[in-house]
Amino acid sequence: TEKTFTRKLYEILLALKIEAQLSKDQILELYMNQIYLGQRAYGFESASEIYFGKSLKDITIGEAAMLAGLPKAPSSYNPIANPKRAKVRQQYIIDRMFENGFITEDERKAAHAQVLTYRAPSESPIHAEYVAEMARQLVYAQYGDEAYTRGLNVVLTVDSTDQLAAYHALRRGIMDFERRQQFRGPEGYVDLPADPKAVDARVAEALADHPDNDDLKAAVVLESSPRKVVAVLQSGDAITVTGEGLKPVTSGLSPKADPKVQIRPGAIVRAMRTDKGDWTLTQQPEVEGAFVATEPGTGAIRALVGGFDYGKNKFNHVMQAWRQPGSSFKPFIYSSAIEKGFTPSTIVNDAPLFFDAGTTGSQPWEPKNYDGKFEGPMPLRTALAKSKNMVSIRILQSVGPAYAQQWISRFGFDPEKHPPYLTMALGSGSVTPIQMSTAYGVFATGGYRVNPMLITKVTDARGKVLHEEKARPFSDDMRAVEPRNAFMMESLLNTVTRSGTAARAQAVLKRPDLYGKTGTTNDSMDAWFCGFQPSLAAIVWIGYDTPRKLGDRETGGGLALPVWIEFMQTALKDVPQAPLEAPTGVMNVNGEWYYDEFGPANGVSGLGLDDKSPAQSTDDEKKSILDLFKTGT
Repeated sequence: TEKTFTRKLYEILLALKIEAQLSKDQILELYMNQIYLGQRAYGFESASEIYFGKSLKDITIGEAAMLAGLPKAPSSYNPIANPKRAKVRQQYIIDRMFENGFITEDERKAAHAQVLTYRAPSESPIHAEYVAEMARQLVYAQYGDEAYTRGLNVVLTVDSTDQLAAYHALRRGIMDFERRQQFRGPEGYVDLPADPKAVDARVAEALADHPDNDDLKAAVVLESSPRKVVAVLQSGDAITVTGEGLKPVTSGLSPKADPKVQIRPGAIVRAMRTDKGDWTLTQQPEVEGAFVATEPGTGAIRALVGGFDYGKNKFNHVMQAWRQPGSSFKPFIYSSAIEKGFTPSTIVNDAPLFFDAGTTGSQPWEPKNYDGKFEGPMPLRTALAKSKNMVSIRILQSVGPAYAQQWISRFGFDPEKHPPYLTMALGSGSVTPIQMSTAYGVFATGGYRVNPMLITKVTDARGKVLHEEKARPFSDDMRAVEPRNAFMMESLLNTVTRSGTAARAQAVLKRPDLYGKTGTTNDSMDAWFCGFQPSLAAIVWIGYDTPRKLGDRETGGGLALPVWIEFMQTALKDVPQAPLEAPTGVMNVNGEWYYDEFGPANGVSGLGLDDKSPAQSTDDEKKSILDLFKTGT
């Protein structure tokens, strides 16, 4: 392709430039010191320490041969992950060393006979690649090139348990979505040799360009039929997939399948284990996601996952992805209305709306609710719980888009990214997940806005503290909204997680101190859940990098909320429940909250009640509708 040709041309030019400036020995030295050799080891000295726990100058011939086998395919020939295949490769290299006169016959025999002992991995990876890159950028911005030479130690706010929980929850959510998608075909095909003894080497070579993605394993198919698939993993182990495990790729197993999507011997596919331990075939997801959890009171980032796989896509969606927030933005419109005299009991009409081109300034607009239904007058509390679009638009129309645009800046949003039009009520502006975390944190802190924090301390190689960041006590300059505004919004958001679009949250986690809002953008291009428990706010976003429909039935409640719940099951374990306490300036009348000055007789009692409400079916109409479902009609 043109893209491949251009890349190859750049590689040729780069090679010529390197050869003009460096000798062959210098090029080899750079290569040996920087090449990736698996287990997060870069360079042979690092690999020697990681695999064998000793310096490169102290290793044996057998150990050297094992390391020499890694560059061809670090994943396939990793002796810790794939000992059988790595051993075959090592033995081959030992023989080649003897054939080329680098070792004697006795040395060859000794190397073949040596039983290699590997250094046990110090700890299981916590998959904080996006966090590590953020920290690197922050430290480099402060210390420049010295960041790489001073032996700095950087202490982060991230909690390893929470980070791992976030990583697995987001991956599970994305893979659950992927299982509902059409099979797009194998990642490639490889010609399998007729000689069975040569198959393993060919598989290893083919999978070198298709590394495992954690639990999403690459495999080469050896046998295939609509009822059974046999494939070989990078480890050299063969797996057999049958029954339910074939459902995600059914279309590729048909004898009549398009050759481009057909699973046949030589096809490179993906496999992963189910919760029951069985194998299932699947595919690399195209959809992306983001997860961030912060402590509202300190801003400390407890967990951050910037995408499905850092190795595949290094774009940090938490910090860099500007997306429409959809209905997850409605709480900030409601917050502005609370200041204007609206109350949770204000009755607003959920009736159709139409705006002509003269009103919108562009094209006629006839907004709809997600389900296409209108339910007539209802309290604000019910409207937010059900995420009624018509109510949000009427509220914004009443308070004024310009006022709301300035109000949302209190939460850390950029006003210019939220034009003062009525579509702002439906979250048509642009936000990042980290912004949403800060904004929802305002409600959790009783009205204070706290900026996110990742690094708490930096020390040099001798332990001298170069930088230390501590949580700031709340102060007036951090005040975003009054405590009572935050309280009223907490009360409304609590209803969402109890009986609204996010009712699953309290039902599964079995605790009442949960607050949040689902979000689904126009045409289901973005799915959100933004929520918090007073000690921890967490944001989930799922969508395609190039915006397109996730699916007609895909929503924030169905896609993002399960990720949030799974994470909170770990993060809130042993965290005591925090009751919602009313601040000064509010009163409770008949079970509902009001500002003191906007009681039942003084606040906004209703809005849009004279607008045409949805027509109710007459008894005759109901009877005729039921007749349609009678047998024989």
